[in-house]
Amino acid sequence: MYTRGVCGGLACIGGDDDDGSGNLSLDYISVQQNITYIIAFDDRFDTDGFDFQLVENPPVNGPVGFTTQSIAVTGTAMCVVDMNNDQLDDIVATSTSNIQVHYQQAGGTFSMVNIPTPPADFPASWSIAAGDLDANGQVDFVYGNGSGVTIMKADALGTSFTEISGPEYVFSQRTNMVDINNDGHLDAFVCHDVDPNVYYINDGFGNFTFNQGGMGDTPQGGNYGSIFIDYDNDHDVDLFIAKCGADPINQMHRNDGNGVYTSVGPAINLSHNTQTWSCAWGDYDNDGDMDVLIGASSFTNGGHRLMRNDGGIFTEVTAGSGWDMFALSQIEHTAHDFNNDGWVDVLAAGSTIMVNNGDMTFTPIVAGFGNGAVGDLNDDGYLDLQAGTNISMNVGGTNNYLRVNTVGTVSNKNGIGARVEITSASGTQIRDVKSGDGFKYMSSLMTHFGLGNDATVDVLTVYWPSGIVNTELGIPINGVYTIVENAITSVAPVPTNLQLSVQPIPATDQLQFVTNANVMNAPVEVFDLAGRRVISTTLTSDRLDVSDLTSGVYVLRLQLKGRTEQLRFTKE
Repeated sequence: MYTRGVCGGLACIGGDDDDGSGNLSLDYISVQQNITYIIAFDDRFDTDGFDFQLVENPPVNGPVGFTTQSIAVTGTAMCVVDMNNDQLDDIVATSTSNIQVHYQQAGGTFSMVNIPTPPADFPASWSIAAGDLDANGQVDFVYGNGSGVTIMKADALGTSFTEISGPEYVFSQRTNMVDINNDGHLDAFVCHDVDPNVYYINDGFGNFTFNQGGMGDTPQGGNYGSIFIDYDNDHDVDLFIAKCGADPINQMHRNDGNGVYTSVGPAINLSHNTQTWSCAWGDYDNDGDMDVLIGASSFTNGGHRLMRNDGGIFTEVTAGSGWDMFALSQIEHTAHDFNNDGWVDVLAAGSTIMVNNGDMTFTPIVAGFGNGAVGDLNDDGYLDLQAGTNISMNVGGTNNYLRVNTVGTVSNKNGIGARVEITSASGTQIRDVKSGDGFKYMSSLMTHFGLGNDATVDVLTVYWPSGIVNTELGIPINGVYTIVENAITSVAPVPTNLQLSVQPIPATDQLQFVTNANVMNAPVEVFDLAGRRVISTTLTSDRLDVSDLTSGVYVLRLQLKGRTEQLRFTKE
């Protein structure tokens, strides 16, 4: 028991009994300077003495705290998403024949509406995913159930739903929406607990084709937390599967395009046998690629692992990170910036936020709530959490923020699978738009960036699943910014201190770079005038093969010296 104050007026602020491994008692508390804290304990069962350790972590950059309020929810509440396109996150609870929406109002209040649905053959007992499957502007759902999968499709007004359930037995775990074959239509993916994973390909007309195999084929299943992120920065989403039981080796499947995924975990050092239900992906060091926290659900095969992405190969950096000392385990691990300091934190163990210190070390802060769906539930720019009948409201602070609402036109309507990148005074941050995070919850589809004290966002870039890239400058902060996929690609000027051109013009089979910079190993992309990416590669010399391109005008983007340089050229 932890207490503070004078005798007779102490206030308990934390305590623990055997939550650590074995009979270890373990607790994390947040403390303030100039306050005296008293630690009280007993040792009634140990006659030989005991060990006691007190560890002080560094202060965090920005406040982390929550207050709890109740909300009258009927059904299973696992979803936070904007249901009416007003850029306010709403709370969704589902049951067999009803979808209950608590619409967020100005000022953080809620207005509840029940929407009757046809009976779901398989209610959302294990997980839920949300997104616009038919591009009609309304949110649809995929329910994960222990016996099968149900798709609930909204009509054009969002006031009624059509139920779709297949006959297949699926012991559902994590559900996701993602455009698997990149045809512009969202598909549904479902982890299977006892068989290979399944997915449903959307033809764009409301028809879904059941598939099994090719995306996690362990015969005995054990597939729990799936998440679609771009680990190799080629601007298509890859699949990571957290494994629990059966074949316990976690899996990474690289997206090779057109619905083909290749298992590459062992080759990139992401095939641990850590028993886990979910893993948290984020760019924890803000170096432009996605790192991962392998979140242990038990310590049977080791504890948590922090894996740093070093150009598509992962290096374990757990030692000294704070995760090596974090002895609590749970099934839910998700990555969000809770204190808006510009560094992605991790919600872990159902009660703790591991606050990112900006140097790949983390400080545990007791949040005082359980697992849940994450979104901004009072429109103050700080992320909150909803679980069952409780909302944990972030007390916030003074750090700035930006939330980005992606609207696809050529890509799927929500822009799920897009890479969102912002640059401000402190540097560059990245987020991937995803449907389905952690093990079972559905968090907001808007990407959230903390900005600390940065007063502007200089550049916003979205790499859409279609290959279109949109860049906008001078983005207003402390609100939601909506960016719509635009096939017209602008060309930025080359800075005066860099000499960069290509020859010959018009090009035939090859382009040669004429420059005063070293272009070896520089990523390069080529787009047609419709904004579609037609080449994506890394230079191995000062020449680029363009022989497969048809005649026309193209835009070339070259990543050079931390900048994106762009040129136009003509192919003969």
